[in-house]
Formats: sequence, C-alpha cells, structure tokens
Amino acid sequence: MSPATHEVVNQPPPLAGHDIAADAALLEGVAREGAGWAADDLHRLGKLGGQPEAQRWADDANRHEPRLLTHDRYGNRVDEVEFHPAWHRLMDVAVGEGLAAAPWADQRAGAHVARAAGLFTWSQVEAGHSCPISMTYAVVPALRNAPELAAVYEPLLTARAYDPGLRDPGTKRGLLAGMGMTEKQGGSDVRANSTTATPAADGSYRLRGHKWFTSAPMCDLFLVLAQAPAGLSCFLVPRVLPGGERNTFRIQRLKDKLGNRSNASSEPEFDDTVGWLVGDEGQGVRTIIEMVAMTRLDCVTGSASGMRGALVQAVHHARYRSAFGGPLIGKPLMRNVLADLAVESEAATALALRLAGAVDRGVRGDANERAFGRLAIAVGKFWVCKRQPAVVAEALECLGGNGYVEDSGLPRLYRDAPLNSIWEGSGNVQALDVLRAMRRDPGSLDAFRAEVALAAGADGRLDTATAKLTALLGDGDDLESDARRIVEQMAVVLQGSLLVRHAPAVVADAFCASRLGGDWGHTFGTLPRGVDTAALVDRAWPA
Repeated sequence: MSPATHEVVNQPPPLAGHDIAADAALLEGVAREGAGWAADDLHRLGKLGGQPEAQRWADDANRHEPRLLTHDRYGNRVDEVEFHPAWHRLMDVAVGEGLAAAPWADQRAGAHVARAAGLFTWSQVEAGHSCPISMTYAVVPALRNAPELAAVYEPLLTARAYDPGLRDPGTKRGLLAGMGMTEKQGGSDVRANSTTATPAADGSYRLRGHKWFTSAPMCDLFLVLAQAPAGLSCFLVPRVLPGGERNTFRIQRLKDKLGNRSNASSEPEFDDTVGWLVGDEGQGVRTIIEMVAMTRLDCVTGSASGMRGALVQAVHHARYRSAFGGPLIGKPLMRNVLADLAVESEAATALALRLAGAVDRGVRGDANERAFGRLAIAVGKFWVCKRQPAVVAEALECLGGNGYVEDSGLPRLYRDAPLNSIWEGSGNVQALDVLRAMRRDPGSLDAFRAEVALAAGADGRLDTATAKLTALLGDGDDLESDARRIVEQMAVVLQGSLLVRHAPAVVADAFCASRLGGDWGHTFGTLPRGVDTAALVDRAWPA
C-alpha cells in the first residue's frame, strides 16, 4: 500500500501554545474598567490555558464524568461524588488564581473586574468547573446578612486554596460553596418551595425536603431556601458540621445533563438537616438578591467566554484550511461570517466587562453604579446568554465535519452553550425581572439611560435605536407581552453605546450598521458591503 494515501494535508495544526488572553477586546476592556494592573496575571493564565496539558484536563474531565457514591462497602451512607483528577487540576488553578471569592477580600479597585477577566479567560479551557467557582463567588454578599457566620466562613471562602474533601470546614485551608434553591414543583418560582425549616433549641434549624437541581454537591457549604415559620428563608447548610459529624445530605441521583458534563448536579434530600439562618425569617428572596446578581454576571461572562472560544477556533481553522483554490480566510463570504461572529463576540465581551466594572464600583460605594447594575445585569444575562448557542453553532459550521467530531472540542462548547440562559432564571424570568426593576427602582432605568446617553450624537443609527427603545418603554403600563422585545432592544442599544465609545471604528460601525441600522440578514455572514471584514477578523485573532 502506498504511504501517500495516508499523507495528511490541508488540515490546520492543533490550536495550542497560544495565549488565550491575547484578546484586544478583553485587554482594552479590563484597562477601561480599572483593572489594567491585572494584565500580567491574565497573560500568565492565558498561556497556561493555551497549553496542550490544560486542553487534556478539559477533555478528561468531560469524558470521565462524576460518579455518585451513595454508600460505602459496609452499607453506610457516604453521599460523595468522585471526580477525575483532571477536574481537580482545573479547580486548583481556578481557586488559586482568585476566580472564586477572592475579590471580596481584595481592596484594590478593579478586583472584581480582574476576576471576571480571569474567569472569561480560564472558562475557555473548560466551562463546567466554573459552576462551583461562580457559586462560591456569589454566596459571600448573601452570607454577610449573618455577620457571625460570615466571620467564621468568609475568610475560608475568599482563600486561594483548593482543599477538596468532606471535612470539618474549620480545619480546611479553603472552602467552596453551592446553592440549593429550586425544587421540582417550582423551578424559578422559588416561593413555591416546600422544604421546611423548623427552629431547634440550640438556635439552628432542622430542614426537611428535596431539592431538584443542586450543583457541585461536594462543596463544603450551601445556601438553601426553605419555609420557616415566618415564610421563605435562607439557610447556611454545611456538608460537615463543626466537630466533623456529617450533616444529612442524601444525594438521590446526579442529573444526566445535555452539557456541563464535568460538573455534578444533584438532587439532595434533607431530613433533620442542620442549617443556620442567614438574614431574617421570611426574607429569603431579599437575602439572596445580590447573590443572584453575581451569578447572573457570571452567566454573561461565561457566555461571552464561550463565544470567544468558538470564534478563535473558527478563525484558526480558516487561516490554515484551503478550499476552492485558496485559504478559507481569504474567501469573502467566509470572512464575512467570521467578521460577523467577531462583532458579536466583542459586543458581548465589552458588555460583560462593563457589568463587572459596575459591580466593582458598586461594592465600593458608588450608588449610581449599583443602580445601573441592578438593571443592566439582567439585561445582559437575557441577551448575551441567548446569543451564545447561535454563535457556537455558526463557528462549528465553519469547521464543517471537522467541527462535528468530539476531538475538536466544539461539540462540548455547543452542548454547554444553552446552560447560562437557563441557570439563574431563563429568558422570560430575566425579561420580567427587568420590568420589575424598572417599576420598583426607577433610578435603575435613569442610570441605564444615562449610560447609553454617553454616546448620544456619535452615531445616527444608535440615536434612532435609542429613540425606538424610548417609544417601547413609553407604550403603556402593560408591557409584559413585549418584555422580550424591550429587553432585546435595551441590550443592543447598550452594546452599541459601549462600542461607539470604546471600540475601534470598524467594530462600532459594523455593529451599528447591522444590529441597529437593520442592514443585516437573519444569519451570521450578512454584514453589509463596505465593512472591513479583514480588519475585524485580524482583530479577533490572538496575536
């Protein structure tokens, strides 16, 4: 047999050895939002993420899925989940790099922006392990509603030490936290929860009930919603009690999910389970409201990260693959597709970092930024998370059959893509929350409008889109049926304002012409004539 029949030609080299953080939109946004001091750390993390070893961790963690161990060999319940060593490597990097709760203990301005940028970078390696990382970040502001508990556990939650295994939390170098909010009869309607919390003589509560979707069950602590005598309340539930005794946390099964396969999501049952009240009885939703905002911020960041990861794969493939007489990247139609994806990715990145900046300045006392974030985070969560599946699907198609096989990594990205739009409230929940925020806190809408207005007069298409939004918002009191249309318009107007002010003219012009000016089709690759697609693709490529 001739060896020539086995010669491999016209295939791109592996996408490895690059710096994930070599991303102009990311680095410019980080500097703009006050975390330019983190650039060296981002590049170090990005170079690690670009190594073949890190890519193997991601692949192994998803191919060797978590395994539930309900009992030991003697019949004793252990309720543990066993992970592949690759999972622990990914987690060790994430926690060590401060991507969990570290910013809450960091007094530097921009700490939350730096953390969001790190999450954006490292999640491009593997997205599933970011779930416990995100939850640990988000529980800290909620836990502060119980100062005595925060004093004990916050220093360990903000530590940069990954210390897996179920042990007395007080004996560990660092802790991770999860959440047990939803139940099968309610889902996002957490007020329908039926888990009960009965006061005990020692000041704790005893919980009884069944949770429907509790991710990362090997975390050390969980914030759980349950019905106390005064109504729905929030509780801190440890897996192991002080002194080393196991708390009752019976894992009935692990979810068999579409994506997010590396991460374990479980159904735990509580039966005389010890929990401590966080916040006031009957104020469970109010207690977790800032926690919800933080996880929604991470949904936006994670979706922007997934878009970027898919885009880079598509550009890499097109740079090396030839078809119909020349390199794919030189074909006008392919370049239009890649440029269109690049515009979508940059708009998502700019918005994610602006939201992180609002959080950072808000926690440091800026009331206007807090007001802006209350509305804009929900807007961004609705829109950016819905754009991710379309972007990943188009990027996968750029690789053709090469992208449809597991070895490319794109099928994993595609399966993961819908998650962020579902987690912490799906599209309708986000849209209704935006309307609710505008009614309850008119100042949040004022702050949103003021942000958009910073670009007033700079681009006529943006001004027209802003006027359209004003008309939608003023069209009667019953806006629920138009909620998605309103929030979509808010999102693209906000993205347009950010890009007009901060992005290169070629990016802003392409966005405004297509997303705001209507010179666009119903698929990617329909940017209007005259757009410098080569410049857009060049900007998207990691230098």
